[in-house]
Amino acid sequence: MMTGNRLLVFPTFLQKRRFRILKTPRRLNQKTVNSLGDLVPFTNKLYTGDLQKRVGIKAGICILIQNNAEKGGDRYEAIYSFYFGDYGHIAVQGPYLTYEDTCLAVTRDSGIFEGVSGQVKLHQIVYPFKIFVHFNFYLKGIKDLPKELIVETIEPNPSVQASDAAKNLEPLATVPRFID
Repeated sequence: MMTGNRLLVFPTFLQKRRFRILKTPRRLNQKTVNSLGDLVPFTNKLYTGDLQKRVGIKAGICILIQNNAEKGGDRYEAIYSFYFGDYGHIAVQGPYLTYEDTCLAVTRDSGIFEGVSGQVKLHQIVYPFKIFVHFNFYLKGIKDLPKELIVETIEPNPSVQASDAAKNLEPLATVPRFID
């Protein structure tokens, strides 16, 4: 999130990893490639960019709209929300390309995010067996953010992990009433 000149990053986790990890969709047929209309529902944990606090979850669905063999990936329409406990939520929608960086538009918001506009940049790290995605929020109209959300971020890397305190949901390692 851009606040003045500060950028906040909210990485997500699944299976004790640094980034959102999404397994390749389970196929109901014997095709070797994903098919138009494949659905990928998901819910993943959200942490602050320094991996010290659990802030909530990200949940939504991706719909496959194109397989691009030349670029070695897929194009999805993505619709999902980032939930930040008492702080509110941000909903996004747009293209998700597994073979290059993409941006999703902010479509709805609540709490401290009410009235913001902007985009969320998705940076693909690893594909296709697991999907590691790093999220940067660029928001306009955001009010001052709570100090616990303004942190130095860790460089994207599939080997880093959230702190034990955040993974164990210790009281000082979560935001107020985070969504689990």
